[in-house]
Amino acid sequence: MLTNEMHENQIAKGIVDAAFSVHRWFGPGLLESAYEACLAHELADMGFKVEQQVPLPLEYRNVRLDVGYRLDLWVDRKVIVEVKAVDKLHPIHLAQTLTYLKLTGNHLGLIINFHGALLKDGIRRVANDLKD
Repeated sequence: MLTNEMHENQIAKGIVDAAFSVHRWFGPGLLESAYEACLAHELADMGFKVEQQVPLPLEYRNVRLDVGYRLDLWVDRKVIVEVKAVDKLHPIHLAQTLTYLKLTGNHLGLIINFHGALLKDGIRRVANDLKD
C-alpha cells in the first residue's frame, strides 16, 4: 500500500475496514486501550504508518506547553483516530477531535466507538474544513 500518496479519504476507508475487522473479532466489551492496540496492529499490517498515544503540545505566545493532549492513533500523519469504548458518544468527543485537528493542521478525524453491537453506529467522521 503506497500510503504516502494516499488521500485522507482513502486512509479513512482503510481505518474503517480495520476497525470492522477488530470489532468482528472481539465485539463490544474490551477496554479502549485494547481496541486501540488491536486497531494499530491491524493498520500496520495493512501497510499504514501508525503512531499511538502521540503527545500533542500547545503553543501559546511562543511557549510550548505540554498539557496532556494525546492522540490515540495518528495514521500516516493525515488522519486522527479517537478510540472509544463508551455507552454513548457525547459532544465533548467531537470537540476533542476537532481540537486535535486544529492543533495538527489535519483535516480529517474519525471517532470510533467499539462499545456498540453494531460498529457502524459508533463511527463518526470529523472534518476540519477551515483553511489555514
